[in-house]
Order: sequence, then structure tokens, then C-alpha cells
Amino acid sequence: MLRPATADLRRASFAAGLILAALGSACASLPPASPAAREAARRAATYTANLRVSVRGPELRGRADAIVGFRRPDALRVELPAGTGLALLAVAREGRLVVAFPGDRAFYEGAATPEALGALLGVALAPADLMDVLVGVQPAAVRALDVRWGPLAPSRVVALLADGTRLDAKAREPELGRPLGDAAFASPATGGWQRLSLDEARGRWQR
Repeated sequence: MLRPATADLRRASFAAGLILAALGSACASLPPASPAAREAARRAATYTANLRVSVRGPELRGRADAIVGFRRPDALRVELPAGTGLALLAVAREGRLVVAFPGDRAFYEGAATPEALGALLGVALAPADLMDVLVGVQPAAVRALDVRWGPLAPSRVVALLADGTRLDAKAREPELGRPLGDAAFASPATGGWQRLSLDEARGRWQR
């Protein structure tokens, strides 16, 4: 189970959050944002937000506070805090995915495929598709998307994924267009840590 948490990105210098949850009954949208705001969100090169997320799917179920940031076209960072540290730190960039479990000094590294993100983050989407969902754009891999808009960006997205996962992400103070350098998406230092298979990394959530 994912557990509630809070955190900050120090070296990355950005705040944001991950994704997950329940779209049980239909979620009514607030009045839509202006066409200009929607287009600006769709075109945003970067995004950061603190998220309150929950997910119900074949791989993971639970709720968590998370931090997420992305830089198009392919850089994504997700943190799941726990206590005074991190339960999980995931970085996807240039088609590669590294997911670290700092408390266990263990990590997984492989291709940033929807299957891997589904197993380790509970959301079976390619990084680019996850970016689209966060800014209110429905990719082909999402069967339904309900968006509640804030002034400039979605304040909540509720999605039904192709594999049946129900995802709900509430964004606190989402920010678009903030400069994010390479340091924000640097892979975590894992020297001397245990390297996990995908099944072993998935099992970290089931202990």
C-alpha cells in the first residue's frame, strides 16, 4: 500500500507530485478553463506540483502525497515521501527509468515503459502520456479523463486507464513553465545499492 507522506526536492529545486486513484462514480468538472488557458497548459514545456493522489488498479492501490515534475519531451521525476525521508524516488529520462527505494538502499533500472510505470508507480502510462494527463490532455491510452481546472492548470484530474486503473490526482499550486535544469532529472546515486528485478521492486509495496 502506498502511504501518505510529505516532502521537498532540494537539489532538484522543484515541487510537484505523482498520480493514482479512484474514479468510482463520475466526477463532475468545474466550469472549463478558457481556450487560451487550456492551450497554454497543453503547450507547457515544464510542470511542477504537490499532488494528493490515490490509485486503484491491478498493480497498486492506495493513497499518497507526492511530488512530481516534468520537462518535455521525456524527463519525469516523482517522489513519494515517508517520514523524514523518501519511500520512493523515480526518474525517467531519454527512455530509461530508475526507481530508488532509499530506505532499503535498493533500486530498479530499466526501460521507461508503461508496464514498468504500472508495476512501480501504479500508472501504466508512458511518461509523455502521464505528462498529458497532468495538464488536462487525454492521450489514447486513457479511456476517460475528467478535469477540474484552476486559473492556469488542472487542479484535479480523474482518469480511467486502458488497463482499468482508476486514477485521481489533486494538484496543489501547480506551476507551468518553470525552468527545470538537468539536475532536476538526474538519476539518484545508487552506488553499492542492491539492484532489483521488476518483480522484486514491485514487491517492495507489498511488504
